[in-house]
Amino acid sequence: MKEIKCSDNDGKRKQIMAVHDAMDVLNGKWKISVISSVCYHNKRRFSDILNDVKGISNKMLSKELKELEMNQLITRIVLDTQPVTVQYQLTEYGLTLKNIIDTLADWGTEHRKVIVGK
Repeated sequence: MKEIKCSDNDGKRKQIMAVHDAMDVLNGKWKISVISSVCYHNKRRFSDILNDVKGISNKMLSKELKELEMNQLITRIVLDTQPVTVQYQLTEYGLTLKNIIDTLADWGTEHRKVIVGK
């Protein structure tokens, strides 16, 4: 039996590499949850994100926020208050993830219905 080969292997490789690149930035247990917290609330303080993302430690949240800031997805805003207040907000580039976050939320809701029946 003769194997049929697709002529667009380069295109598939590029797509797979693009997924790999995206996962490289968004990998780990917490990044999507942190992005979701900031995305759905527009601006969030550190303690707000800590409350939203169940199970994350202060140290891990700080690490994740720094990585997201380094990848230009989140911006850190220091307000001139006493005591100093710090807020986090998605950058314009970070806002491009909103459709992905919404799609994940929809899928998660449906998945819960399939698995738990609720």
